[in-house]
Amino acid sequence: MEFGLSESQQLLKDNARKFFATECPMAEVRRLMDTDTAYDATLWAKIVEQGYTGCMFSEEFGGVGLGKADFILLMEEAGRALLPGPFFSTVALAGAVIDAVASPDQKKKYLAPICLGDARSTVAFLEERATWDATHLQLSNVSGKLSGEKLFVTDAAIADWIVVIARNGVFLVDRQSPGLEISPMTGMDLTRKLYSLKFAQTPAEKLGDSNHLSKALDIATAALCAEMVGGMQRTLELTVEYAKTRKQFGKPIGSFQAVQHQCADMYLETESSRSAAYYAAWALEHNAPDATLAVSIAKMYSSDASRTVGNRGIQVHGGMGFTWENDVHLYYRRAKASETAFGDATFHRERIARLVIDEAAASAKHA
Repeated sequence: MEFGLSESQQLLKDNARKFFATECPMAEVRRLMDTDTAYDATLWAKIVEQGYTGCMFSEEFGGVGLGKADFILLMEEAGRALLPGPFFSTVALAGAVIDAVASPDQKKKYLAPICLGDARSTVAFLEERATWDATHLQLSNVSGKLSGEKLFVTDAAIADWIVVIARNGVFLVDRQSPGLEISPMTGMDLTRKLYSLKFAQTPAEKLGDSNHLSKALDIATAALCAEMVGGMQRTLELTVEYAKTRKQFGKPIGSFQAVQHQCADMYLETESSRSAAYYAAWALEHNAPDATLAVSIAKMYSSDASRTVGNRGIQVHGGMGFTWENDVHLYYRRAKASETAFGDATFHRERIARLVIDEAAASAKHA
């Protein structure tokens, strides 16, 4: 594998950074997070115009066909910009699930509009027990209808349809379907709105083969790791900039060794998370045997690192880090929300242990 980005990948990353800096500066982020949905149709149209909504999907269904590794770079820059709204929910999550489990006809019906930017979607996974282990789900589809509740569903209020992960398969529900009630929930991340969904005999269409769901969730998890890396990178930049200008005892605080150590640790954790996320993307792109393991390693490390980078950034800023006018706390909110999404570090450590034990058992069996 190549350990550096190709010329086209670097160009994609640079252009994405310029695009988000121009079209979604922090003033716009703050404006959108104060709205009910954190969604702006004009910004969404510009994202679509760049081809970002179809980045990793096949040209057969209206996508650009760049692949997962390129999409990871895009998600990193979206995280650095603290991009609000349904981009992650629609493309990285719902799009990945539909692409993995839906039939070709269903992809033409549901994935193509996502690629072309004509539709927004999300995935309803968590239930009252709030576990990311699909084997513990209680909600099931009976006679083509769903009854029950899903919690912490991102961007549901502006989704055209909702992909529901149930105990007996993956289903798609139109937001206008009878028996569906969407209610807002309070969330840590103000740029990514959360909702609870109640289903009362709500019609639902089954999507293809749910056996491929785990791969889709791995893609979404890797994308989230990349987004977390972008947030860590921006937190580091803001912290170093502040350390250079804030003075105590007549000197910039960045000249003090204790502050330098904090920034150095932030850099180490950010770069290590980036390496893990990039490798996870490469492994998924090439269907490497250790792809699932790589994703769990990336999420395990990023979950811990994003929290500690946020902690260190707040600490270096001192009281300023907690003020509403400072942007660091907004990145910290996103980091805390992402830390638990798709499983926290403990969840993935246990998953890694199971994967290693299963591999060892399989090797012993064939020895």
